[in-house]
Amino acid sequence: MNILSLLSPDKIRLGSIELIDFSSFFEMFIRFSLNMVVILILIRWLYYSTTRRKDYLFTFILISCVIFLLCYLLANVKLQLGFALGLFAIFGIIRYRTNAMPIREMTYLFLVIGISIINSLADTKTSVAEVLFTNLIILFFTFGFEKLWLLRHEVSRLINYEKIDLIKPEKHNELIADLQQRTGIQKIDRIEIGKIDFLKDTCLITIYYEDNSKSTGIEGEIENDKDDDDDDD
Repeated sequence: MNILSLLSPDKIRLGSIELIDFSSFFEMFIRFSLNMVVILILIRWLYYSTTRRKDYLFTFILISCVIFLLCYLLANVKLQLGFALGLFAIFGIIRYRTNAMPIREMTYLFLVIGISIINSLADTKTSVAEVLFTNLIILFFTFGFEKLWLLRHEVSRLINYEKIDLIKPEKHNELIADLQQRTGIQKIDRIEIGKIDFLKDTCLITIYYEDNSKSTGIEGEIENDKDDDDDDD
């Protein structure tokens, strides 16, 4: 028994530096593997198969990896609850300077952060079955809302439109027909007229339509039907 302990020590040290703690490393490996399996199912299968947004796919997976490792390695600070709430406050309000993050992506970001924190900070008082059940519940409801219960996927597109004579109520049908012909969208469900610029003869129109193909994630993007300066007067 003593010979085995010498041949397979739990820890290997180089002076005062601990090179590896096999039990801790194995625990981290198991937790990280579980977390990545759940995140890949959530993001690669549920999210990406619906939106096809490669930019968010890249972002969500890397954020999950960093948050998990950060939480796990700093778990010994004994500030686990405050630490978790602080991460929610910091990462939960992320906005990109170019475009505001859509609500759908913010929801998935919140899920990614929550799952990573749960899987990394679950202590010895929490069984593996409880952690696994928590992950499965999140996946179940996300799958239900994404694939089963919300089959109609409505997306929006913001357009800078120059034919402002068609925004009159009596020309609503002509406006819809022109937008469908120019955007290639077969059926526009509804539109919202936004800011009108009479100096440039343009206005902002938000169109809403059902994305049956689920092949593009174009929500919030702006199409310019007329070349003009972006600076507001």
